[in-house]
Amino acid sequence: MPSTARRNLALFTLALGGFGIGTTEFVTMGLLPQIAEELVPGFGSDPTGGIAQAGWFVTAYALGVVVGAPVTAVITARLSQRRLVLILAAALALANLASALMPDFALTALARFVAGLPHGAYFGVASLLAARLMGPGRQGAGVAIALSGLTVANVVGVPLGTWLGQEAGWRWAYAAVAAIFVVTLVLALRTIPAVPGNPDRHPMKELSAFRNPRLWLMLAVGAIGFGGFFAVYSYIAEVATRTAGLSEPVVPWVLATLGVGMVIGNVLGGWASDRDLARTVIIGFTSMSTAMALYALLGGSGLLLFPLVFAIGITSSSLIPSIQARIIDIAGEAELLGAALNHAAFNVGNSLGAWLGGLVIAGGLGYLAPGWVGVALALAGGVLALVSIRLDRSRPGATEPEAQAVRA
Repeated sequence: MPSTARRNLALFTLALGGFGIGTTEFVTMGLLPQIAEELVPGFGSDPTGGIAQAGWFVTAYALGVVVGAPVTAVITARLSQRRLVLILAAALALANLASALMPDFALTALARFVAGLPHGAYFGVASLLAARLMGPGRQGAGVAIALSGLTVANVVGVPLGTWLGQEAGWRWAYAAVAAIFVVTLVLALRTIPAVPGNPDRHPMKELSAFRNPRLWLMLAVGAIGFGGFFAVYSYIAEVATRTAGLSEPVVPWVLATLGVGMVIGNVLGGWASDRDLARTVIIGFTSMSTAMALYALLGGSGLLLFPLVFAIGITSSSLIPSIQARIIDIAGEAELLGAALNHAAFNVGNSLGAWLGGLVIAGGLGYLAPGWVGVALALAGGVLALVSIRLDRSRPGATEPEAQAVRA
């Protein structure tokens, strides 16, 4: 085992990569008006339609995650986890630089798709490495640390990236993210301990996890349930300025408020999932749907918007460590694939939520209407989670750890 100082620096490095991913994924939502103004023809005459079309940049990134997570996990099954982190950090740096440089709508959308390809595999291997570094019995805490960069990004990276994009141009936000991954790569070379690969692993062995219906059910929980979060998050900038009447410079503060909630929720979710994973999931979806209903009803108030987005942040992110830990357990030997697929599922939710949110906005229902989409999807995710827990309880021959995982 590495020294305590090196272990902590390695954990920081893994979180820094997550910070870069969280920034590049979510800063797009905060900069949709600026991106649409430059890349969507006719934006000036139809800003609502232009914003809905710019939502495809969110969708393109999400689709990249969905495609990249399983493919990368399968073809890198034999690699050491350290080498995989290095490869993924380099790929993320190049893809985000390309996002900053592409000249038109189609090529920028393609660059966003490519930037999404390493996303799921990075969080998958980072979760596994962090859990290994934290030691037995602290898987939830390890996952929470690996994902902490994702949540901190919503407090620091996304608001700063949004501010940078508003002041200097949206392309600089992606260039800054590329620089973050260069730093991650350098630190990873120096701090992450060598974890030998397994030359006996075979891609078909990884793919065997797909035969497990319990895995598919939990992936559906993440995809559908988190679709609700992304239906809301994708259009928060428009709610703040066009519905709540706040000025554009206030948007980063709205995003930061949501991000603070996500940081707190991630820590609480990691702590709670190590104690009662099933209850954490059920309470999380119930409280998330409640927060979104209040947002849909009251989010038009500039004063109330801040506590409402804080509540959405804390309730949604409290679910992430528990869902990740549960999928890793269910995946068994194909743990990297399972961990990566969890983020693919979240980004199916990203794509689904952004699309459905854009539909209700384009249909004339207003910028708060995605909140009701969020309620419906969060409730559906909670029902699927409850079904998954009940199925596990009824399985003959379930192991003691599995029994603990579903104890409510």
